[in-house]
Amino acid sequence: MAQSREELEMKLAALEEIALDADPKAAAKQHAEGKLTARERIDKLLDPGTFVEEFMLAETQCVDFGMAEKKLPSDGVVTGFGKVEGRPVYVYSQDRAVLAGSVGSAHAEKIAYVIQTARKLGVPVIGLNDSAGARIQEGLSVTSAIGKIFFENSITSGCIPQISAIMGPCIGVGSYSPALTDFILQVQNTSQMFITGPAVIKEVLGETVTMEELGGAKIHSEVSGVTDLVAGNDEECLAMIRRLLGFLPSNFEQPPPRKNTDDDPARALDALEKIVPQDMKRAYNILQVIKAIVDDGEFFELKAKFARNLVIGFGRLDGCPAGFVANQPMFLAGSLDVDASDKAARFIRFCDAFNIPVITLMDVPGFFPGKQQEEKGIIRHGAKMLYAYAEATVPKITIVLRKGYGGAKQALCTREMGADQLLVWPGVELAVMGGGGAVNVLYRREIEQSPDPAKTRAEKLAEYQERFNGPLEALSKQFAHAAIRPRETRRRLIQSLEILRNKKEERPRKKHGLMPV
Repeated sequence: MAQSREELEMKLAALEEIALDADPKAAAKQHAEGKLTARERIDKLLDPGTFVEEFMLAETQCVDFGMAEKKLPSDGVVTGFGKVEGRPVYVYSQDRAVLAGSVGSAHAEKIAYVIQTARKLGVPVIGLNDSAGARIQEGLSVTSAIGKIFFENSITSGCIPQISAIMGPCIGVGSYSPALTDFILQVQNTSQMFITGPAVIKEVLGETVTMEELGGAKIHSEVSGVTDLVAGNDEECLAMIRRLLGFLPSNFEQPPPRKNTDDDPARALDALEKIVPQDMKRAYNILQVIKAIVDDGEFFELKAKFARNLVIGFGRLDGCPAGFVANQPMFLAGSLDVDASDKAARFIRFCDAFNIPVITLMDVPGFFPGKQQEEKGIIRHGAKMLYAYAEATVPKITIVLRKGYGGAKQALCTREMGADQLLVWPGVELAVMGGGGAVNVLYRREIEQSPDPAKTRAEKLAEYQERFNGPLEALSKQFAHAAIRPRETRRRLIQSLEILRNKKEERPRKKHGLMPV
Protein backbone atom coordinates (compact mmCIF):
# COMPACT_ATOMS: atom_id res chain seq x y z
CA MET A 1 0.00 0.00 0.00
CA ALA A 2 1.36 3.42 -0.99
CA GLN A 3 2.39 5.73 1.79
CA SER A 4 0.29 8.84 2.40
CA ARG A 5 1.67 12.32 1.95
CA GLU A 6 1.68 12.76 5.73
CA GLU A 7 3.69 9.57 6.20
CA LEU A 8 6.21 10.61 3.54
CA GLU A 9 6.56 14.05 5.11
CA MET A 10 7.18 12.46 8.51
CA LYS A 11 9.80 10.13 7.03
CA LEU A 12 11.55 13.00 5.27
CA ALA A 13 11.52 15.05 8.45
CA ALA A 14 13.04 12.14 10.38
CA LEU A 15 15.82 11.69 7.83
CA GLU A 16 16.53 15.42 7.78
CA GLU A 17 16.76 15.39 11.56
CA ILE A 18 19.29 12.56 11.39
CA ALA A 19 21.34 14.51 8.83
CA LEU A 20 21.19 17.74 10.81
CA ASP A 21 21.84 16.36 14.28
CA ALA A 22 25.52 15.64 14.82
CA ASP A 23 26.39 12.50 16.73
CA PRO A 24 26.98 13.91 20.26
CA LYS A 25 30.02 11.69 20.82
CA ALA A 26 31.55 12.61 17.45
CA ALA A 27 30.85 16.29 18.01
CA ALA A 28 32.36 16.12 21.51
CA LYS A 29 35.46 14.46 20.05
CA GLN A 30 35.81 17.22 17.44
CA HIS A 31 35.48 19.87 20.13
CA ALA A 32 37.96 18.08 22.40
CA GLU A 33 40.48 18.19 19.53
CA GLY A 34 39.90 21.93 19.18
CA LYS A 35 37.86 21.49 15.99
CA LEU A 36 34.39 22.56 14.88
CA THR A 37 31.86 20.19 13.34
CA ALA A 38 31.12 20.31 9.61
CA ARG A 39 27.98 22.41 10.02
CA GLU A 40 29.55 24.70 12.62
CA ARG A 41 32.31 25.44 10.11
CA ILE A 42 29.79 26.42 7.45
CA ASP A 43 27.95 28.64 9.93
CA LYS A 44 31.20 30.44 10.83
CA LEU A 45 32.25 30.82 7.18
CA LEU A 46 29.04 32.17 5.68
CA ASP A 47 26.96 35.23 6.43
CA PRO A 48 24.36 34.34 9.09
CA GLY A 49 21.23 32.66 7.77
CA THR A 50 22.38 32.45 4.15
CA PHE A 51 23.26 28.74 3.84
CA VAL A 52 21.00 26.64 1.63
CA GLU A 53 21.78 22.93 1.73
CA GLU A 54 21.56 20.63 -1.28
CA PHE A 55 21.50 16.81 -1.47
CA MET A 56 21.05 16.55 2.29
CA LEU A 57 19.58 13.06 2.05
CA ALA A 58 22.08 11.54 -0.37
CA GLU A 59 23.35 8.14 0.82
CA THR A 60 25.86 5.56 -0.30
CA GLN A 61 24.35 2.86 -2.49
CA CYS A 62 26.99 0.37 -1.37
CA VAL A 63 25.74 -2.63 0.63
CA ASP A 64 28.94 -4.69 0.72
CA PHE A 65 31.13 -5.12 3.81
CA GLY A 66 28.28 -4.16 6.15
CA MET A 67 27.74 -0.74 4.53
CA ALA A 68 23.95 -1.18 4.42
CA GLU A 69 23.83 -0.82 8.20
CA LYS A 70 26.32 2.06 8.33
CA LYS A 71 24.92 4.44 5.74
CA LEU A 72 23.54 7.78 6.90
CA PRO A 73 21.99 10.81 5.19
CA SER A 74 24.52 13.31 3.73
CA ASP A 75 27.10 10.51 3.23
CA GLY A 76 29.71 12.43 5.17
CA VAL A 77 29.73 15.79 3.36
CA VAL A 78 27.49 18.86 3.72
CA THR A 79 27.02 20.76 0.44
CA GLY A 80 25.19 23.89 -0.64
CA PHE A 81 25.44 27.62 -1.25
CA GLY A 82 25.40 30.82 0.75
CA LYS A 83 27.02 34.24 0.94
CA VAL A 84 30.26 35.80 2.17
CA GLU A 85 30.04 39.57 2.67
CA GLY A 86 26.88 39.46 0.56
CA ARG A 87 28.54 37.66 -2.36
CA PRO A 88 27.33 34.16 -3.35
CA VAL A 89 29.63 31.15 -2.94
CA TYR A 90 29.33 27.38 -3.11
CA VAL A 91 30.75 25.29 -0.26
CA TYR A 92 31.25 21.73 0.85
CA SER A 93 32.25 20.61 4.34
CA GLN A 94 33.31 17.04 5.08
CA ASP A 95 31.68 15.56 8.17
CA ARG A 96 33.92 13.37 10.35
CA ALA A 97 30.85 12.26 12.31
CA VAL A 98 29.61 10.23 9.33
CA LEU A 99 31.84 7.30 8.38
CA ALA A 100 34.88 9.34 9.46
CA GLY A 101 34.23 11.73 6.58
CA SER A 102 35.45 9.02 4.20
CA VAL A 103 34.87 9.70 0.52
CA GLY A 104 32.38 7.30 -1.05
CA SER A 105 30.80 7.60 -4.48
CA ALA A 106 27.77 9.61 -3.30
CA HIS A 107 30.06 11.85 -1.22
CA ALA A 108 32.36 12.46 -4.21
CA GLU A 109 29.45 13.06 -6.60
CA LYS A 110 28.19 15.79 -4.27
CA ILE A 111 31.58 17.53 -4.25
CA ALA A 112 31.93 17.27 -8.04
CA TYR A 113 28.45 18.78 -8.36
CA VAL A 114 29.41 21.72 -6.13
CA ILE A 115 32.49 22.54 -8.22
CA GLN A 116 30.67 22.12 -11.52
CA THR A 117 27.70 24.25 -10.43
CA ALA A 118 29.91 27.00 -9.00
CA ARG A 119 31.69 27.16 -12.36
CA LYS A 120 28.41 27.39 -14.28
CA LEU A 121 27.19 30.18 -12.01
CA GLY A 122 30.51 32.04 -11.85
CA VAL A 123 30.88 32.00 -8.07
CA PRO A 124 33.83 30.94 -5.85
CA VAL A 125 33.93 27.42 -4.41
CA ILE A 126 35.24 26.61 -0.95
CA GLY A 127 36.09 23.14 0.31
CA LEU A 128 36.42 22.38 4.03
CA ASN A 129 38.36 19.12 4.17
CA ASP A 130 38.33 16.68 7.09
CA SER A 131 38.34 13.08 5.91
CA ALA A 132 39.93 9.71 6.61
CA GLY A 133 40.35 9.22 2.85
CA ALA A 134 38.70 7.08 0.18
CA ARG A 135 36.09 4.57 1.33
CA ILE A 136 37.69 1.30 0.28
CA GLN A 137 34.46 -0.69 0.73
CA GLU A 138 33.12 0.93 -2.45
CA GLY A 139 35.98 -0.21 -4.69
CA LEU A 140 36.16 1.17 -8.23
CA SER A 141 32.93 3.14 -7.84
CA VAL A 142 34.61 5.53 -5.43
CA THR A 143 37.78 5.93 -7.50
CA SER A 144 35.67 6.83 -10.50
CA ALA A 145 33.67 9.40 -8.52
CA ILE A 146 36.85 10.91 -7.04
CA GLY A 147 38.21 11.19 -10.57
CA LYS A 148 35.22 13.41 -11.37
CA ILE A 149 36.31 15.77 -8.59
CA PHE A 150 39.81 16.01 -10.07
CA PHE A 151 38.37 16.64 -13.53
CA GLU A 152 36.05 19.39 -12.26
CA ASN A 153 38.89 21.02 -10.28
CA SER A 154 41.08 21.00 -13.36
CA ILE A 155 38.68 22.40 -15.93
CA THR A 156 37.37 24.93 -13.42
CA SER A 157 40.88 26.31 -12.85
CA GLY A 158 40.99 29.93 -14.00
CA CYS A 159 37.20 30.20 -14.25
CA ILE A 160 36.38 30.83 -10.59
CA PRO A 161 38.50 31.02 -7.43
CA GLN A 162 38.86 27.63 -5.73
CA ILE A 163 39.84 27.62 -2.06
CA SER A 164 40.62 24.55 0.07
CA ALA A 165 40.85 24.53 3.85
CA ILE A 166 42.51 21.47 5.41
CA MET A 167 40.83 21.22 8.82
CA GLY A 168 41.65 17.62 9.68
CA PRO A 169 43.22 14.69 7.85
CA CYS A 170 43.35 14.91 4.06
CA ILE A 171 44.82 11.59 3.09
CA GLY A 172 45.87 9.70 0.00
CA VAL A 173 44.19 10.36 -3.32
CA GLY A 174 41.89 12.91 -1.66
CA SER A 175 44.77 15.35 -1.19
CA TYR A 176 45.04 15.87 -4.94
CA SER A 177 41.80 17.84 -5.07
CA PRO A 178 43.11 20.64 -2.80
CA ALA A 179 46.37 20.58 -4.78
CA LEU A 180 44.37 21.41 -7.92
CA THR A 181 42.77 24.46 -6.30
CA ASP A 182 44.12 28.01 -6.09
CA PHE A 183 44.72 28.38 -2.35
CA ILE A 184 45.27 25.91 0.47
CA LEU A 185 44.88 26.78 4.14
CA GLN A 186 45.87 24.49 7.02
CA VAL A 187 45.09 24.57 10.72
CA GLN A 188 48.05 24.11 13.06
CA ASN A 189 48.27 20.79 14.92
CA THR A 190 44.90 19.44 13.73
CA SER A 191 45.33 19.09 9.97
CA GLN A 192 47.58 16.89 7.84
CA MET A 193 47.96 16.25 4.10
CA PHE A 194 49.88 13.37 2.59
CA ILE A 195 49.67 10.76 -0.15
CA THR A 196 51.12 7.79 1.75
CA GLY A 197 50.46 7.40 5.47
CA PRO A 198 52.78 6.49 8.34
CA ALA A 199 51.71 2.80 8.41
CA VAL A 200 52.58 2.25 4.74
CA ILE A 201 55.85 4.13 5.08
CA LYS A 202 56.76 1.96 8.06
CA GLU A 203 55.94 -1.20 6.13
CA VAL A 204 57.69 -0.26 2.88
CA LEU A 205 60.64 1.82 4.07
CA GLY A 206 60.96 0.87 7.72
CA GLU A 207 60.74 4.53 8.70
CA THR A 208 58.73 5.73 11.69
CA VAL A 209 57.04 9.07 11.17
CA THR A 210 54.01 10.77 12.73
CA MET A 211 51.13 12.24 10.74
CA GLU A 212 52.19 15.73 11.80
CA GLU A 213 55.81 15.18 10.76
CA LEU A 214 54.63 13.82 7.43
CA GLY A 215 52.05 16.38 6.43
CA GLY A 216 51.39 18.94 9.15
CA ALA A 217 51.04 22.68 8.60
CA LYS A 218 54.70 23.38 9.38
CA ILE A 219 55.95 20.94 6.72
CA HIS A 220 53.67 22.23 3.98
CA SER A 221 53.94 25.94 4.78
CA GLU A 222 57.72 26.02 5.23
CA VAL A 223 59.27 23.08 3.35
CA SER A 224 57.05 21.77 0.55
CA GLY A 225 55.27 25.03 -0.24
CA VAL A 226 51.94 23.23 -0.68
CA THR A 227 50.12 25.42 1.85
CA ASP A 228 49.49 29.14 1.37
CA LEU A 229 48.12 30.13 4.77
CA VAL A 230 48.30 28.69 8.29
CA ALA A 231 45.69 29.35 10.97
CA GLY A 232 45.87 28.74 14.69
CA ASN A 233 42.39 27.20 14.90
CA ASP A 234 39.23 26.57 12.87
CA GLU A 235 37.71 29.98 13.59
CA GLU A 236 40.85 31.80 12.42
CA CYS A 237 41.00 29.65 9.30
CA LEU A 238 37.44 30.50 8.31
CA ALA A 239 38.04 34.20 9.00
CA MET A 240 41.11 34.04 6.71
CA ILE A 241 38.98 32.62 3.90
CA ARG A 242 36.51 35.48 4.26
CA ARG A 243 39.36 37.99 4.18
CA LEU A 244 40.98 36.32 1.16
CA LEU A 245 37.72 36.40 -0.80
CA GLY A 246 37.61 40.17 -0.27
CA PHE A 247 40.56 40.54 -2.68
CA LEU A 248 39.17 38.23 -5.37
CA PRO A 249 36.53 38.59 -8.08
CA SER A 250 33.80 35.97 -8.24
CA ASN A 251 34.99 34.79 -11.65
CA PHE A 252 37.43 35.54 -14.46
CA GLU A 253 35.03 37.91 -16.24
CA GLN A 254 34.70 40.31 -13.31
CA PRO A 255 37.10 42.89 -11.87
CA PRO A 256 38.27 42.37 -8.28
CA PRO A 257 36.01 44.09 -5.73
CA ARG A 258 36.83 47.65 -4.73
CA LYS A 259 36.81 48.59 -1.05
CA ASN A 260 36.16 52.11 0.19
CA THR A 261 39.12 53.73 1.92
CA ASP A 262 39.98 57.09 3.47
CA ASP A 263 43.70 56.56 2.76
CA ASP A 264 44.88 59.50 0.61
CA PRO A 265 45.95 58.32 -2.89
CA ALA A 266 48.61 61.02 -2.90
CA ARG A 267 49.95 60.18 0.56
CA ALA A 268 53.71 60.79 0.63
CA LEU A 269 55.91 57.93 1.82
CA ASP A 270 58.66 59.84 3.59
CA ALA A 271 59.59 56.80 5.69
CA LEU A 272 60.77 54.78 2.68
CA GLU A 273 64.11 56.58 2.41
CA LYS A 274 64.86 55.50 5.98
CA ILE A 275 63.59 51.95 5.51
CA VAL A 276 65.60 51.20 2.34
CA PRO A 277 69.36 51.80 2.76
CA GLN A 278 71.32 53.24 -0.15
CA ASP A 279 74.09 50.73 0.52
CA MET A 280 73.27 47.86 -1.87
CA LYS A 281 74.62 45.28 0.57
CA ARG A 282 72.56 46.31 3.57
CA ALA A 283 69.38 44.34 4.18
CA TYR A 284 65.93 45.68 5.05
CA ASN A 285 62.45 44.24 5.41
CA ILE A 286 60.49 44.59 2.16
CA LEU A 287 57.25 44.03 4.11
CA GLN A 288 57.73 47.47 5.66
CA VAL A 289 57.93 48.96 2.17
CA ILE A 290 54.78 47.18 0.96
CA LYS A 291 52.78 48.08 4.04
CA ALA A 292 53.79 51.73 3.63
CA ILE A 293 52.53 51.71 0.04
CA VAL A 294 49.16 49.92 0.34
CA ASP A 295 45.90 51.27 1.71
CA ASP A 296 45.78 51.41 5.50
CA GLY A 297 48.91 49.24 5.78
CA GLU A 298 46.87 46.10 5.02
CA PHE A 299 48.90 43.44 3.22
CA PHE A 300 47.67 39.84 2.93
CA GLU A 301 50.82 37.78 2.56
CA LEU A 302 50.78 34.25 1.11
CA LYS A 303 53.32 31.46 1.66
CA ALA A 304 55.01 33.69 4.23
CA LYS A 305 57.45 31.06 5.53
CA PHE A 306 58.19 29.30 2.24
CA ALA A 307 60.90 30.70 -0.07
CA ARG A 308 61.26 33.69 2.24
CA ASN A 309 63.62 35.44 -0.17
CA LEU A 310 60.54 36.45 -2.17
CA VAL A 311 57.30 37.99 -0.89
CA ILE A 312 53.89 37.59 -2.54
CA GLY A 313 50.44 38.69 -1.49
CA PHE A 314 47.51 41.05 -1.94
CA GLY A 315 47.10 44.69 -1.04
CA ARG A 316 44.88 47.55 -2.17
CA LEU A 317 45.69 50.85 -3.80
CA ASP A 318 42.91 53.46 -3.65
CA GLY A 319 40.56 50.61 -2.79
CA CYS A 320 41.49 48.38 -5.73
CA PRO A 321 43.20 44.99 -5.14
CA ALA A 322 46.66 44.33 -6.57
CA GLY A 323 49.08 41.45 -6.34
CA PHE A 324 52.60 42.18 -5.07
CA VAL A 325 55.78 40.29 -5.97
CA ALA A 326 58.88 41.56 -4.17
CA ASN A 327 62.43 40.49 -3.37
CA GLN A 328 63.12 40.13 0.35
CA PRO A 329 66.72 41.24 1.06
CA MET A 330 66.55 39.74 4.57
CA PHE A 331 66.81 36.20 3.11
CA LEU A 332 69.43 35.10 0.58
CA ALA A 333 69.84 38.83 -0.17
CA GLY A 334 66.57 38.64 -2.13
CA SER A 335 68.06 36.41 -4.84
CA LEU A 336 65.87 34.04 -6.84
CA ASP A 337 66.13 30.29 -6.25
CA VAL A 338 64.06 27.30 -7.32
CA ASP A 339 61.38 27.70 -4.64
CA ALA A 340 61.07 31.47 -5.02
CA SER A 341 60.65 31.09 -8.78
CA ASP A 342 57.84 28.57 -8.33
CA LYS A 343 56.20 30.71 -5.67
CA ALA A 344 56.21 33.81 -7.90
CA ALA A 345 55.18 32.11 -11.14
CA ARG A 346 52.10 30.47 -9.67
CA PHE A 347 50.98 33.71 -8.00
CA ILE A 348 51.49 35.80 -11.16
CA ARG A 349 49.40 33.35 -13.17
CA PHE A 350 46.62 33.44 -10.58
CA CYS A 351 46.54 37.25 -10.67
CA ASP A 352 46.45 37.21 -14.46
CA ALA A 353 43.61 34.67 -14.52
CA PHE A 354 41.45 36.86 -12.29
CA ASN A 355 42.15 40.39 -13.53
CA ILE A 356 44.33 41.43 -10.60
CA PRO A 357 47.15 43.85 -11.54
CA VAL A 358 50.68 42.74 -10.64
CA ILE A 359 53.11 45.14 -8.94
CA THR A 360 56.72 44.01 -8.79
CA LEU A 361 59.23 45.55 -6.39
CA MET A 362 62.66 44.66 -7.73
CA ASP A 363 65.82 44.57 -5.64
CA VAL A 364 67.58 41.48 -6.92
CA PRO A 365 71.29 40.52 -6.96
CA GLY A 366 70.65 37.62 -9.35
CA PHE A 367 69.73 33.97 -9.30
CA PHE A 368 71.09 32.14 -6.27
CA PRO A 369 74.25 30.33 -7.41
CA GLY A 370 75.53 26.85 -6.66
CA LYS A 371 75.64 23.22 -7.67
CA GLN A 372 72.56 22.34 -5.64
CA GLN A 373 70.40 24.91 -7.42
CA GLU A 374 71.59 23.74 -10.82
CA GLU A 375 70.82 20.13 -9.88
CA LYS A 376 67.32 21.15 -8.81
CA GLY A 377 66.78 22.78 -12.20
CA ILE A 378 67.05 26.51 -11.56
CA ILE A 379 67.10 27.02 -15.33
CA ARG A 380 63.68 25.39 -15.69
CA HIS A 381 62.20 26.92 -12.55
CA GLY A 382 63.53 30.41 -13.24
CA ALA A 383 62.01 30.16 -16.71
CA LYS A 384 58.60 29.79 -15.08
CA MET A 385 58.77 33.39 -13.91
CA LEU A 386 59.74 34.60 -17.36
CA TYR A 387 56.86 32.62 -18.86
CA ALA A 388 54.32 33.79 -16.28
CA TYR A 389 55.12 37.48 -16.71
CA ALA A 390 55.22 37.26 -20.52
CA GLU A 391 51.92 35.38 -20.62
CA ALA A 392 50.13 37.78 -18.25
CA THR A 393 47.96 40.47 -19.87
CA VAL A 394 46.83 42.26 -16.70
CA PRO A 395 48.41 45.63 -15.86
CA LYS A 396 52.03 45.03 -14.81
CA ILE A 397 54.05 47.69 -13.02
CA THR A 398 57.65 47.19 -11.93
CA ILE A 399 59.57 49.47 -9.59
CA VAL A 400 63.33 49.05 -9.19
CA LEU A 401 64.18 50.02 -5.62
CA ARG A 402 67.95 49.51 -5.65
CA LYS A 403 69.32 46.96 -8.13
CA GLY A 404 68.59 44.47 -10.85
CA TYR A 405 71.33 42.25 -12.21
CA GLY A 406 71.49 39.76 -15.07
CA GLY A 407 68.63 37.52 -16.10
CA ALA A 408 67.05 37.93 -12.68
CA LYS A 409 65.90 41.43 -13.58
CA GLN A 410 64.09 40.05 -16.65
CA ALA A 411 62.53 37.41 -14.41
CA LEU A 412 61.03 40.29 -12.40
CA CYS A 413 59.31 41.86 -15.41
CA THR A 414 61.29 44.44 -17.31
CA ARG A 415 59.80 46.37 -20.24
CA GLU A 416 60.80 43.72 -22.75
CA MET A 417 59.04 41.11 -20.58
CA GLY A 418 55.81 43.09 -20.74
CA ALA A 419 55.92 45.68 -17.96
CA ASP A 420 53.43 48.44 -18.79
CA GLN A 421 55.25 50.82 -16.48
CA LEU A 422 58.83 50.45 -15.27
CA LEU A 423 59.84 53.01 -12.68
CA VAL A 424 63.17 53.43 -10.92
CA TRP A 425 64.26 55.08 -7.72
CA PRO A 426 67.34 57.34 -7.80
CA GLY A 427 70.57 55.46 -7.12
CA VAL A 428 69.47 52.21 -8.79
CA GLU A 429 72.05 49.93 -10.34
CA LEU A 430 71.00 47.99 -13.42
CA ALA A 431 73.59 45.84 -15.15
CA VAL A 432 74.48 42.40 -16.40
CA MET A 433 76.07 41.73 -13.02
CA GLY A 434 77.19 43.52 -9.87
CA GLY A 435 80.16 45.84 -10.04
CA GLY A 436 82.62 43.55 -8.25
CA GLY A 437 82.00 40.59 -10.52
CA ALA A 438 81.90 42.72 -13.67
CA VAL A 439 85.24 44.37 -12.93
CA ASN A 440 86.85 40.98 -12.33
CA VAL A 441 85.70 39.90 -15.80
CA LEU A 442 86.26 43.10 -17.77
CA TYR A 443 89.57 44.21 -16.27
CA ARG A 444 91.09 40.97 -14.99
CA ARG A 445 94.30 41.20 -17.02
CA GLU A 446 94.76 44.91 -16.39
CA ILE A 447 94.35 44.39 -12.64
CA GLU A 448 96.72 41.40 -12.57
CA GLN A 449 99.43 43.30 -14.45
CA SER A 450 99.11 46.47 -12.36
CA PRO A 451 101.87 47.32 -9.85
CA ASP A 452 99.07 48.00 -7.35
CA PRO A 453 96.22 45.56 -8.16
CA ALA A 454 94.04 46.67 -5.24
CA LYS A 455 94.20 50.33 -6.26
CA THR A 456 93.55 49.56 -9.92
CA ARG A 457 90.62 47.37 -9.05
CA ALA A 458 89.13 50.09 -6.84
CA GLU A 459 89.51 52.63 -9.65
CA LYS A 460 87.86 50.37 -12.20
CA LEU A 461 85.05 49.55 -9.80
CA ALA A 462 84.42 53.28 -9.28
CA GLU A 463 84.34 53.81 -13.06
CA TYR A 464 81.92 50.94 -13.54
CA GLN A 465 79.60 52.11 -10.78
CA GLU A 466 79.64 55.67 -12.07
CA ARG A 467 78.44 54.42 -15.43
CA PHE A 468 75.78 52.00 -14.24
CA ASN A 469 74.76 53.50 -10.89
CA GLY A 470 71.75 55.76 -11.00
CA PRO A 471 68.82 56.02 -13.36
CA LEU A 472 70.34 58.02 -16.23
CA GLU A 473 71.36 55.15 -18.52
CA ALA A 474 68.06 53.33 -17.87
CA LEU A 475 66.13 56.48 -18.75
CA SER A 476 68.18 57.47 -21.78
CA LYS A 477 67.86 53.99 -23.30
CA GLN A 478 64.12 53.83 -22.46
CA PHE A 479 64.62 50.85 -20.18
CA ALA A 480 62.50 52.76 -17.67
CA HIS A 481 59.56 55.11 -18.09
CA ALA A 482 60.56 57.48 -15.32
CA ALA A 483 62.62 57.99 -12.18
CA ILE A 484 60.53 58.67 -9.09
CA ARG A 485 61.41 59.61 -5.55
CA PRO A 486 60.59 56.93 -2.98
CA ARG A 487 58.05 59.22 -1.33
CA GLU A 488 56.10 59.43 -4.62
CA THR A 489 55.75 55.67 -5.03
CA ARG A 490 52.16 55.25 -3.81
CA ARG A 491 50.82 58.20 -5.82
CA ARG A 492 52.56 57.08 -9.01
CA LEU A 493 51.35 53.49 -8.67
CA ILE A 494 47.76 54.62 -8.25
CA GLN A 495 48.05 56.96 -11.24
CA SER A 496 49.49 54.16 -13.36
CA LEU A 497 46.83 51.66 -12.32
CA GLU A 498 44.12 54.19 -13.17
CA ILE A 499 45.34 54.68 -16.73
CA LEU A 500 45.91 50.93 -17.16
CA ARG A 501 42.51 49.89 -15.81
CA ASN A 502 40.98 49.24 -19.23
CA LYS A 503 44.10 47.71 -20.77
CA LYS A 504 43.43 45.08 -23.43
CA GLU A 505 46.16 42.88 -24.84
CA GLU A 506 45.86 39.77 -26.96
CA ARG A 507 48.22 36.83 -27.25
CA PRO A 508 48.84 34.67 -30.36
CA ARG A 509 46.01 32.25 -31.11
CA LYS A 510 46.85 28.73 -29.91
CA LYS A 511 45.44 25.84 -27.93
CA HIS A 512 47.77 26.55 -25.01
CA GLY A 513 51.42 27.26 -24.36
CA LEU A 514 53.86 24.88 -22.71
CA MET A 515 55.00 26.35 -19.43
CA PRO A 516 58.35 24.90 -18.25
CA VAL A 517 56.80 23.02 -15.32
